[in-house]
Order: sequence, then structure tokens, then C-alpha cells
Amino acid sequence: MWSVLFLIAQVYLAVIGLYQFVLSLFGIVRKRGSLRHPPKKSFAILVAAHNEEAVIGALVDNLLKLNYPRELYDIFVICDNCTDRTADIVRGYPGVYAMERHNPHQRGKGYAIEWMLRELWNFPRQYDAVVMFDADNLVDPDFLLHMNNDLCEGHKVIQGYLDTKNPNDSWITAAYGITYWYCNRMWQLSRKQLKMANFLGGTGMCFDAALLKEMGWGATSLVEDLEFSVRCIKRGIYPVLNYEARVFDEKPLSFKASVRQRLRWMQGHFTVARRYFFPLFWQALRERNLAKLDTALYAITVYHVLLGAFLTIALWVDQLRAEPALDSLYAYLPWWVTAIVVFCSVAQFPVAMALERVRSWKMYAMLLLFPVFLLSWWPITLYAFFTQNNRTWSHTRHTRVLRLEELQGKQV
Repeated sequence: MWSVLFLIAQVYLAVIGLYQFVLSLFGIVRKRGSLRHPPKKSFAILVAAHNEEAVIGALVDNLLKLNYPRELYDIFVICDNCTDRTADIVRGYPGVYAMERHNPHQRGKGYAIEWMLRELWNFPRQYDAVVMFDADNLVDPDFLLHMNNDLCEGHKVIQGYLDTKNPNDSWITAAYGITYWYCNRMWQLSRKQLKMANFLGGTGMCFDAALLKEMGWGATSLVEDLEFSVRCIKRGIYPVLNYEARVFDEKPLSFKASVRQRLRWMQGHFTVARRYFFPLFWQALRERNLAKLDTALYAITVYHVLLGAFLTIALWVDQLRAEPALDSLYAYLPWWVTAIVVFCSVAQFPVAMALERVRSWKMYAMLLLFPVFLLSWWPITLYAFFTQNNRTWSHTRHTRVLRLEELQGKQV
């Protein structure tokens, strides 16, 4: 009986993997061409910051030089429970608002955004849209132009292209870079081109202000981006990727810092899966809505990772016995099917990098260490499963000070 259940679980994960692979094929060829609208929409740019004195100046300088009429956007830096000079640095920029928040009982980006939006709705000036960045980001100068285009086309929730600011700093930042290049091309772009829902990535996000007022933020889990994505999709509002609107995000330099960040993500992901999977899944079935079903499956990706880790480890341990009792699914398939699966699993990452025009040989060499990064998700996810009720926000310290001019001078 256990061997049968073991095989069924493998078949289930194989079907999920095949589904995602088929979707990814629609990201190989990128459809080009979009309408251009003159600057029309006004923006409130919100920057979430907790003790970010090292990097906040570079971002504010960047935002003040965007290729968009300055009278059509304002910058608000949320100095959330800061104990350093973040607020003082922001106040040094004329016309930039340092919004200081002090609430030691409600820590985290989700709470900070919720507080800031309440302040914003009471602000004398009202805006057409709200854009959110993290303090360690750098932003393409045309970012607001791209957001303006999508808003004028009727989109309500828009996600920019998330890139990595520092992929060359360590093998960990390179692994993040490879992951983001793959996800932008094979996950996000494919869904956009199939007119399905995209997923918010925590920064580089744009929201129609009227929608935010109507819905409220209400996303205070450790993965507020995924939570708000699901809430939108349940309402039939599909976030859309803007492939040209680039945001460069700083990634942790060390493996330890990476583990701490990814543990927070997985803990929050379990919360969202527990809270939203079944309501969204049943809604998708009732409406025969593939986009909602796809989002429901994405919401439980964390359980797929957990199940995959358990099955693989169980199979490895069983093979050490004198008479193994468990069989791999591949034992029942022709050798050439196994060969194709292995080839596609390995090739998809360098193919995505090539499609994203990554030219650095160092990045391709880092693919040799990439499996270590992928395997490290297993113990992180397992630990997150047993600590998923944790709501404590763990801050990732940012120290990589780059200016946009320096970043544009580097070719990855």
C-alpha cells in the first residue's frame, strides 16, 4: 500500500512539473509592441525602509531623476521603526517625504504599507496610482512611463521586471540572479502572454489608487506580495507583468543571510496556502477559470517542495536497505523519457539566461553551484513547515551601495 501511495505522489508531482514546463514554453518567444501614452497618471511612490541609511540615498537620487514629469509624482519613504539616520537622510532631499512610523508591536513591511496608505488617503493631494519599492532597489528611468502605459490601457495591478542588482558579488547572489532570470522569462512572461494572472514580487509594484482604497491593503503576512496577489485574483483582477519596467533588487551576500530571508518567505507562503488555497481552488472549479486554478496551484507550491523533498529522501534511504520496498516512477518509464526529463530540467536555466541576454561567462559557470542553492530549499521548507505560525519579520541588512549609473555600466 505504501509503495502505491508513494508512486501516486510521484505521479502528482510529475503532472505539476509537466504543467509548469508546458506553460514555460510560451515564454520562449516574446511578443513585442505596445501602445505608448503621453504622461498622464499621477503617482505616489512608497519606499519601505527599516534602518536603510546605507542605501536609501542611492534610491532617492535615482527616483528624483526618472524620465517622468516631476509634478506628476511624489516620493514617500516609510521610515518604519528606524533607529538609524534613514529619516534624516530622506529629509535632506527637498520635496521627498520622510514618513516616520513607530509601532514595535506590529513590525514588518505589510503593516508599514497599511499604515502608510491610511496616511496617504488623508494627504491633501490624491494620486491616480501607488507604486511600491524597497529601499535597496534601483529603478529603470522609464519605470513610470511604462506604468502610465499599462494604467492607460486599463490595468489595475502591475508588476515590473525584477532583476538582481548584485549578481556578481557571490555564488549566492548569482543563484538569485539565475532564479529571477528564469522566473521572469519562464513563469511571468509566459503567463502574461497567455493572458493569465502574474504574481507580485514585493517590489516594483503599481496599483490603481481607487482599487487600493476599495480593497484596502489587508496583506500583513510575511509574504504580503503573494497575499495581495491572491486577493486580487479572487476578485477577478489579474496582476500583469510589464517586461520593460526594470527594478534591480539587492540580494543577500552570504548563505546564512539567504537562508534567513528564504525561511521568512516559506513561512509566509505556508500561511497564504493555508488561508487561500481551498477558497480559490473551489472558485476556479466553479467558474472553470484556468487563471484562478493556476494561482491556487502556485499558492501551494511550498507543499510541492516539501513533498518532493520527502519523496526524494525517502527513496534514497530506502535504496540503502537490502531489499528496497519503494520504486521510482522513472523505473516504469522508457529510458528516453527519463533522458528527456533530465535534459529539460538542466537545460531550462541556461536557456532562460540566454533568452534574457545574459552574456557573462561567470554567470553560466555559476550554474555548477546552482543545484546546491536549489537543494537548500528542502531543509528551509521543512523547518518553515514546523515554524509556519511565526509572524516575526526578519530584516535583511542591505549594504551594497550602487548607483544606477554604475549598474548601467556593468554588463551581465
